[in-house]
Amino acid sequence: MFIGEYRGKIDDKGRVVIPSKLRKDLLQQNVRSVFITRGLENCLFVFPENMWNVQTEKLKTLPFTKGDPRAFTRLFFSGAFESKIDRQGRIGLPQNLGVYAGLNENIVIIGVGDRLEIWSEDNWNLYSKRALESYVKTAETLMGG
Repeated sequence: MFIGEYRGKIDDKGRVVIPSKLRKDLLQQNVRSVFITRGLENCLFVFPENMWNVQTEKLKTLPFTKGDPRAFTRLFFSGAFESKIDRQGRIGLPQNLGVYAGLNENIVIIGVGDRLEIWSEDNWNLYSKRALESYVKTAETLMGG
C-alpha cells in the first residue's frame, strides 16, 4: 500500500525520482516498471505492473456500447505509457502526459493505496486545500459517522 506525500522535481530530461520509501515498497513487490496514464483532476496515475493488470481487467468489464465508458477507456489507455524504473529510482514522463497534468519543475508525488499520483505542486496545493475544506463532511458521508 502506497501512502504519504513527497515533494520533488522533474529533471531536464523529463524524469522523476520515486521517493525512497515508495521505491522500497515497489522493490519489495519486485516491480521493475510502472504504467503512467492520465489521472483525474489533472494528475497522473502511476500503477505498478500488478495493479495495472487489475485496472485493465476492471475496465474490460465496462460496456463498450455506452458512450461514457468508451470515452473513459479510450483516454485512459491512449495516454498510457510504460516506464522502467532505472538504477537511480527514476521514471520517465512522456511530454504529452506532463502537459496534461500541467507539470513544471516542482511536483508532488502522493501514495493513494494501490497507485501513486503525480501532481504539479500548484495543482496539488489548490486541490488539497479545497478537499480539506470538505474533509469532515465527506468522511461522515462515506463512513456513515
